[in-house]
Parts: sequence; structure tokens; C-alpha cells
Amino acid sequence: MKRLLIILLIILPLLTSLLAALPLSAQSTSSVQPIFEQANQLYAAGEYAQAADLYEQCLQGTDRKSRAAVYYNLGNARFKQGELAQSILAYERCLRLQPRHKDSKYNLEIARSRITDNLTDNTSFFFSAWMQSLRDTLAEPVWTWMSIIFFVLFLAGILLFALSGNVALRKTAFHTAWVALLISIIACCNAGSLHHRDTNRAEAVITQGVLNAKASPDRSGTDLFTLHEGTKVTVTETLGEWCNIRVGNNEGWVETAHLERI
Repeated sequence: MKRLLIILLIILPLLTSLLAALPLSAQSTSSVQPIFEQANQLYAAGEYAQAADLYEQCLQGTDRKSRAAVYYNLGNARFKQGELAQSILAYERCLRLQPRHKDSKYNLEIARSRITDNLTDNTSFFFSAWMQSLRDTLAEPVWTWMSIIFFVLFLAGILLFALSGNVALRKTAFHTAWVALLISIIACCNAGSLHHRDTNRAEAVITQGVLNAKASPDRSGTDLFTLHEGTKVTVTETLGEWCNIRVGNNEGWVETAHLERI
């Protein structure tokens, strides 16, 4: 049993790294490569606004992994322009596509440090926060492939357990099967959670410089708390031109035009 766990602990990181490195889309990037290179040249020359416009064009014709690189460069260009909210949006979108993009993580932290708000969430349990952190380490397609691969390994273990006459081999096959099934279930749950997150797009970034959240979906409503550009919020409800948002332990109504969904 100990040997099996050691083997799985060695194989699992290698497998996740391999899956994360695989191309996740088959779309062509050749048509936008010249535009991307031109944008990089403009960025190097300090023409950040023009570079950002070209990066925006590149997003329509790139595959998943290349689009992550475009979002990263776009975030850098927006940050250089002083557009904090747009840079945070670009970095967040980069990490949605490629969660292990270290440069984007680092730059996102720098951008977030510029946000005026200091609204913290004291309601999250440690375990749920840890599970969400685990989920966000890989992209949805990677979790999906992991789920499939380990489920196949589970079936192989069950088949070997049923057909083998060797006691030691049956024992190894049994333990391999249940560990593989457990990993497959976790991977499947993470893939489903990420699919739900990306489909609903409940997370958003405040794009208004200074914004007061209201007690009701009306401009005459009571001000509850103040938000600033770049703050990440969760949209819980939409009513016409207003949406109910939650950030930390605070909840209120803001106009939809003053935020952009990730």
C-alpha cells in the first residue's frame, strides 16, 4: 500500500504537468501572428494604447493557450496606461485559461495592491477555501482529462482484481482502483465547478473609479459601502440595469454598466 501511494504521488504531479502543457485547442494562430508581433513592437516602443488595441484583435483568432499569452500582454499594456481595472481583467482571464501562468499571477498581485478597497471575507471556511485553491490550479480541460484517465485506470484495476489469481496482485489492483476512482471523482468535480464558474461568469471587476453600492436597485437608494476601480466582486442577482454584488462580507446593488464580468 505504501509503495502504491508513493508511486501515485510521483506520477500525479508529472501527469498534471504534462496535461497542463498540452495544447487545448486546434484553432490556427498563423493569421494573427503578424498582428501579435506588431503589438509587441509597439509595446516595446512605449505605444501602449496602440499595442492594446492590436492585442484585442488577436484574441479572436488564437487558440486557448495562445489567447492566455495575449491576455497577459494586454494586461501589461493596460497597466502601463494606468487602466487598473482593465489590466486586472486581462490577468484574471489569462489565469482562467492558463492557471499556472506565473508572470500573470505576479502582475495580478501587483495590480491588486493598487486597489484602494480593503474588504475582506471572514465567512469562508478553511476547507472550502483550500478546495477552491486546488480547483484553480488547473484549467477545466486538464481536470476533465485527468478524470477520464484515472477512471480508465480504475476500470483497469477492477478488471485486474477480478481476473487475477495472484493474491498480492489482486491487493495492489484493488488499492489502485479505489485511489484512481477517488482522484477521478475529485477531478470531475473540479472540472464541473470550473465549467459552472465560466458559464455563469458571476465574478466581475469594478470599472468605475469610485462607486457606491446601494441598499436597493435605485440611484436614490441608501449608500452601503464604497468600491473603487479594480475591485473583484461576485454578482448574485441581476435586475434590469442593476445587479446585486457581494464582496467580502458586504452586499449591495450597483449599476451593471459599472462592472465587467471576467
